[in-house]
Amino acid sequence: MPTKARKWIVSPRPGPHKKFGSIPLLIIVRDFLRLADNASEAKKIIKSKEMFVDGKPKLDYRYPVGLFDSIEVPKIDKQFRVVPSKRGFDLIEISKQDSKQKLCRINGKTMTKNGILQLNLHDGKNIISDKKTKTDYNTGDSLLIELPNQKIIEHLKMDKGMLSIITAGQNRGTIAKIKEIIIRRTREPNKIICEKNGKDFEAITDYVFVVGKTKPEIKVSI
Repeated sequence: MPTKARKWIVSPRPGPHKKFGSIPLLIIVRDFLRLADNASEAKKIIKSKEMFVDGKPKLDYRYPVGLFDSIEVPKIDKQFRVVPSKRGFDLIEISKQDSKQKLCRINGKTMTKNGILQLNLHDGKNIISDKKTKTDYNTGDSLLIELPNQKIIEHLKMDKGMLSIITAGQNRGTIAKIKEIIIRRTREPNKIICEKNGKDFEAITDYVFVVGKTKPEIKVSI
């Protein structure tokens, strides 16, 4: 399986995921799923509306596919998810039911002109808050949403005891329990002490993605 560290011949187009945190759809089709032998064949598959990302067909071969995106290929009746791993990104096969849900991290909050709270998610999605006050949701919390309508199914707070997956750094792809949250009052980034198999390690808060309480809400690893 190719890794994100590899230099793609095709560059992802600016979109919901950052350039260096995404994979062009063409690479997914040709190199990850091996549905095509070359770029030309991959482009034909994509233009034929055979590739769905988060429940919607994508026709741009440079479309940026990123963390926890759900990929469906109706023609072969298979579904996949992009997950973090030691090698960068991996694609794991998931069930059809699992492909209808997605975990998203709240990266920011915005108040609209009408005084409505908008949640800005890690994959470029924006969701209007279904709760009354802006303190109900916090940056770093995760949302389990329904695809493609983006309905919020569950709110997972970034808190002690919650289960998380590390999305970057030397522990990338590791599923661990949050043991302690360290808030810095300096320019140094906030950090989290995580625990796995009785061993503690430290990770930057931005690299910690909450995935569940006692087990992941969706399949996030091989």
